[in-house]
Amino acid sequence: MSGASVLFIGGSGVISASCVREAVEQGFDVTVLNRGTTGGRPIPEGVTRLQADVSDRSALAEVVGDRHWDVVVNWIAFTPDQVQADVDFFAGRTRQYVFISSASAYQTPATHLPITESTPLKNPYWQYSRDKIACEELLMAAYREQDFPVTIIRPSHTYDETKLPLTGGWTAVARMRAGKPIIITGDGSSLWTITHSRDFAVGFTGLLDRAEAIGEAFTITSDEAPTWNQIAHEIAAAAGVEDLKIVHVPVDAINAVDPEWGAALLGDKANSSVFDNSKVRSLVPWYRPRTPYRQGVREVIAWYEANPDAQVVDERLDALMDELAARWAV
Repeated sequence: MSGASVLFIGGSGVISASCVREAVEQGFDVTVLNRGTTGGRPIPEGVTRLQADVSDRSALAEVVGDRHWDVVVNWIAFTPDQVQADVDFFAGRTRQYVFISSASAYQTPATHLPITESTPLKNPYWQYSRDKIACEELLMAAYREQDFPVTIIRPSHTYDETKLPLTGGWTAVARMRAGKPIIITGDGSSLWTITHSRDFAVGFTGLLDRAEAIGEAFTITSDEAPTWNQIAHEIAAAAGVEDLKIVHVPVDAINAVDPEWGAALLGDKANSSVFDNSKVRSLVPWYRPRTPYRQGVREVIAWYEANPDAQVVDERLDALMDELAARWAV
C-alpha cells in the first residue's frame, strides 16, 4: 500500500476514471479536482473531492490553498499555455507531475514498427498531436532547466464500456443493424492497437510516485493490434449482426468531404500502430493487459443496451456515410 497522495485533475473521463479506481485500490490517497461533473462515471468512496475550473487559476488557488501532493496528474491539459500554467502553479507543490500526452504524437506514419519511446515525435496532419508535442517539449525544458519533476504518458486508443472505436460511435452500430454499410478507410488491413482503460490503469498507477519515472516518457498500450476489418467484425458479432457490409474508402476522399474526420484518420487511425511496452514493464513488470477486444466490445454493447439514451445516431455523419458508400461501393 503506497499511501502516497495523488491529485487527479479531471478524473471522470474514459481513461482517468479507471485510473482513479485503480489508484484507490492500490492504496493511494486520492483527490479529484474537477468542475463537479462525472460523465456517468462515479467517483469511488474515500476520494477527496475538490471543485473548480482548472482554467480559472484564481479559483484553483482558492480551492487548493497551501496543499501539496506527492503526485499531480492533469488529464485535461492539451496546449502549451495550459501546461505552462501548471508548471508555474505546481512547482514546489509536488514531487511528480504526470502529463497525459498521446501516442499520436509519434512519427506519423511511422517508418518502423513497433513504435517505441525513441520513435521521433512528428505529426504533420493533426493539430491535436502537434499541441501535445509542444507540451512535451515545454515540460522537458522545465525538467532540464528548473528540475520540474515531469513524467510523460503516451496512451494510444483506450476505451471503456461506453466507447466504440469506429467514427460516429453508436452511429456505426445502428447502420450495421439496419443493413447499411459502414465506412472503413483504406482496405481495412492496417493494424490498430486498442486498449481497455482498466488494463491501462494498472500500468499507469505502477508509475505513480516513482523517482525512476521522472524525466521519462512511457507508452502504455495493449499488445493486441487487430486490423480495422477485424475490429468491425468483432463489433458486428457483439451487436448480433451476421451480415456486415463494409465499404472501403480512401482516406483522401474522406478528408475532402470532412476535414475533421480526415485529420483524425491521417494523423492517427489510418496508420498501422503497434507498440513496444518494454519500457513501462521495466518499472511495472506486472503490467499485462488482460482484456481482449472480443471481450471488451461485448461489454460496450451491453452497456449501450442498458443505456438506450446513449444510442444516439449522428444524422449528419450518417448521411455523409451514405454518400461515401454510394460513391465507393464496389
